[in-house]
Amino acid sequence: MICPHCEHNLLRKERPGNRCAYCKRLYALDPKTNTLGLSDLRVRRVMSELSAGGHVAVSPGQLWYALSRRSLRTSRLGAAWNPLLAFGGAALLLAGVLVPFVPAFLTGAVFLLVSLTVVVARKAGVGRGVPPVDRDAFRSAVLVPWLRVYGELPPGLVDEPVRERDPYGAPPSPHGPAPDVRAAGVLLCPDPSVLAFLTAEGVAGHYGLVLVRTLDEAVGLAPRGPVIVLHDADAHGVLLVRRARDAFPSTRVVDAGLPVGKVHGLAQAVPVRDRRRGPDAAARRELAALGEFGEAELKWLGRGWGFPLVGLPPARLLEVVARCAARTTRRPDPARAGAAGLGFLTWPSPGTGREPGQ
Repeated sequence: MICPHCEHNLLRKERPGNRCAYCKRLYALDPKTNTLGLSDLRVRRVMSELSAGGHVAVSPGQLWYALSRRSLRTSRLGAAWNPLLAFGGAALLLAGVLVPFVPAFLTGAVFLLVSLTVVVARKAGVGRGVPPVDRDAFRSAVLVPWLRVYGELPPGLVDEPVRERDPYGAPPSPHGPAPDVRAAGVLLCPDPSVLAFLTAEGVAGHYGLVLVRTLDEAVGLAPRGPVIVLHDADAHGVLLVRRARDAFPSTRVVDAGLPVGKVHGLAQAVPVRDRRRGPDAAARRELAALGEFGEAELKWLGRGWGFPLVGLPPARLLEVVARCAARTTRRPDPARAGAAGLGFLTWPSPGTGREPGQ
């Protein structure tokens, strides 16, 4: 590992307690002990890429996805214990043949069969899309150690409120936004990380929008202008648009979320699977009744798959939201017109084999 302070290449024995043996300074993350295999230098490198060299803010959720993206492509099923199981099974099988000893032979055969089943399951994609560190644990696994060592978040990272339960079912905040009769509209987004990012970029002020996290907050504002719904490309996001249209029958509701059809099956769009938040049977029936998705997409959504807003490069997300807000509120922003020139607006192409931060 390279020391982030003096740039010495450190062996494991040369960095006890996350302290460099040469410069004697502490660092935050050690790839040997961090669940995501992170180092301070990698976090800084990814932050530079995400922020387009410091031109765009980055939220913790966006950093979490960028640092997890590589691991989302592969299955972690049995990664730690399956090699040991295969080795033990082979040893028992061999011992059972040489001794001979039937119980050892049978036990070894069972171990090898289980190990082979795990290998086949991994090849079939079982376990993919599950991050080694979920978003709720990212703060304690990465940001807290960083704050402890450096006293501040990585440069360019804007903090967000601590996430509370399911963002699609969270109650309205007791300190929610006050009604504003001058508001050109409301932007509803359940993701607190995206809201923190858009707030840092001044989207609300420029377009006269009130940013809210829950549908209840949006209804409480009784907006006179349009309601823009920004959501993940997953079952809950799709149904949130329908809920918003039911709640605002006489107000224009704009679906500004990620289209499922555009990200489903796209090689560059690495999805996430959250089995804890998968749609229930009623939600799956509702999705099917919409008539918007094919059988493959319905199955994908029904199993809890989705692509999160935080997976879009920040500059790209800002460009999309700004364009939608300008069109909806009729407040063009010349400063955003050049957002496409900031760089890092697209996913790595399939041919590069490179993930952000590598």
